[in-house]
Amino acid sequence: MIGVLGGTFDPVHHGHLRIALDARERLGLDHVRLVPLSRAVHRGQPATPGWLRRAMLTAATDGRPGLRVDDRELRREGPSYTVDTLRSLHDEQPDRALCLLLGEDAFAGFPDWRAPEEILTLANLAVLQRPGHALSDDPRLQALLAARQVAELDSAGAGGITLCPVTQLEIASSDIRRRVAAGQSIDFLTPDPVIGLIREHRLYDMDD
Repeated sequence: MIGVLGGTFDPVHHGHLRIALDARERLGLDHVRLVPLSRAVHRGQPATPGWLRRAMLTAATDGRPGLRVDDRELRREGPSYTVDTLRSLHDEQPDRALCLLLGEDAFAGFPDWRAPEEILTLANLAVLQRPGHALSDDPRLQALLAARQVAELDSAGAGGITLCPVTQLEIASSDIRRRVAAGQSIDFLTPDPVIGLIREHRLYDMDD
């Protein structure tokens, strides 16, 4: 089963990488694909060009065979809809099960996504959760969990939803951008090769 974790990754940081590794180990995933979005639908647009966000992801995951960068959304025109990404992956590898990895905030908005019912025909869902943290009490989510929640995902199927406790590091891309703009250190928040690219391209600099 292949894990799929999307985001702006502007920039990628240790929090992203840690939850991807946790999910891979806990769910027994073959690997996790980190998918940088091109044009956001439910959030503000990333300021950094896609090719640079991809370069930072590639630098951060170099030497980690369990984590792969997948740039299909950057290569696709128009808004980055998850259902399109899953369709594309399914068409490429019809015999491989997919598992969409969602943070709690993303899962809270899942009923309002494009084609959530189709997403569940294409992939399982794993909600990456702080241990002991309660999910949204939205009746639509509760009904979805009542119908589809499982203790273990079917490694050959789709449509199951499981809760996956992960290590939540209190790191945010927005905070990294703020620190860079303020001339503060971002050491230990993101991998050193990513820091090197941020410096090389003067990303997030207030003077840019």
